[in-house]
Amino acid sequence: METLTPREIVAELDKYVIGQQEAKRAVAIAMRNRWRRQQLPPELRDEVAPKNIIMIGPTGIGKTEIARRLANLARSPFLKVEASKFTEVGYVGRDVESMIRDLMEIARNMVRAEAMQEVQEKAEAAAEERLLDLLLPAPPRRRGLEDTAQLDQLGKDHYQQTREKFRRYLHEGRLDDREVELEVEERSMPFIEVISGSGLEDMDINIKDMLGGLFPQRRKKRKAKVPEALTILVQEEAQKLIDMDKVTQEAIRRLEQSGIIFLDEIDKIAGREKFAGPDVSREGVQRDLLPIVEGSTVNTKYGSVKTDHILFIAAGAFHVSKPSDLIPELQGRFPIRVELSPLGEEDFVRILTEPQNALIKQYEALMQTEGVKLIFTDDAVKEIASIAVRVNERTENIGARRLHTVMEKLLDEISFNASDLAQKEIVIDAQYVQEKLADIIKDEDLSRYIL
Repeated sequence: METLTPREIVAELDKYVIGQQEAKRAVAIAMRNRWRRQQLPPELRDEVAPKNIIMIGPTGIGKTEIARRLANLARSPFLKVEASKFTEVGYVGRDVESMIRDLMEIARNMVRAEAMQEVQEKAEAAAEERLLDLLLPAPPRRRGLEDTAQLDQLGKDHYQQTREKFRRYLHEGRLDDREVELEVEERSMPFIEVISGSGLEDMDINIKDMLGGLFPQRRKKRKAKVPEALTILVQEEAQKLIDMDKVTQEAIRRLEQSGIIFLDEIDKIAGREKFAGPDVSREGVQRDLLPIVEGSTVNTKYGSVKTDHILFIAAGAFHVSKPSDLIPELQGRFPIRVELSPLGEEDFVRILTEPQNALIKQYEALMQTEGVKLIFTDDAVKEIASIAVRVNERTENIGARRLHTVMEKLLDEISFNASDLAQKEIVIDAQYVQEKLADIIKDEDLSRYIL
């Protein structure tokens, strides 16, 4: 990510998201500014705050996808949350600090997975030796004899040769059906789970953890086939080789410096309260959100986390409310506003064919597993896009998600009968699309329920 310029970041996003160049430019600049900030001297570095973004546009036009692909590209801890799920402090429900704790878990798992990858070879070698010990236990020791006299040289050589033979069988997969008995750690459920709005929400307090080493880790015996046993042993050996304190420190650093939180449905908590009532205050959630966005310290079970340099990308349709309905302090923390444009027929054609994960490519690959080859003609693709646009205009506009429902309905019969089809090559043209979907398009009431 450090070597990618904003232009290159946009080019990478173009592989998965069609159109919305303005939004791509905004997030690309925000990501490049993070790298630029790291190059600054320390006294100035801490003064540069991230430029948070609000994306405005209806559902199904790529808001979430842009943020998700950007996080994958940056290899940053990324969390998508719905702003409407939070409640004001004092009410039953999740408080806004829980998203930082959730992001901390994601960051820690990400760093832990990378650390395990680094020690994978050593862990596999150690796990293989442990598995061979289970498959071929060492010869029993004789009482009253020294270790050197327990087994004559011929016996030792024979045992070693047999062990190497088992190792070869293991690599060749000839022992895959054999079962072994091994000891694994017994996973216990937490005795106490505290759910509260006072900073301990979602944190499991386990009495074993509280009392430290008073209760040693219990182990239990279980039987498993050789491949599964090898996987379990590799994980155990890798865990021994990892310094979890370093993992936690790196996770905190990565979260603080490159974490991304995508706040969806931000428009649902916008709007000034014009009357009193029993509903949870939307302005209250905004006020709770404000210190997190502008920078504060949140306590997690792995230590304190500063939110000063986490990038927040908010998104909402803003059909009923508008960004100016947010409280002024929160508006000031989202200086960049990007309006995403609705998708038209040409955009749908491109979505169906151009991205690396294009819908048509997905369905062709799915049917290929049954030995069925689907061929979509150009006029069929245009017809599918045209139908999706028309249904969006007549009913609720759900953007590109409409293509999923249209494609499922179009290929319903083929998907159901794929394994029994005698004809293994099917050409889908505009006429086929019209035949399958024409009646539903004509009946507007029916299309509301089916498409």
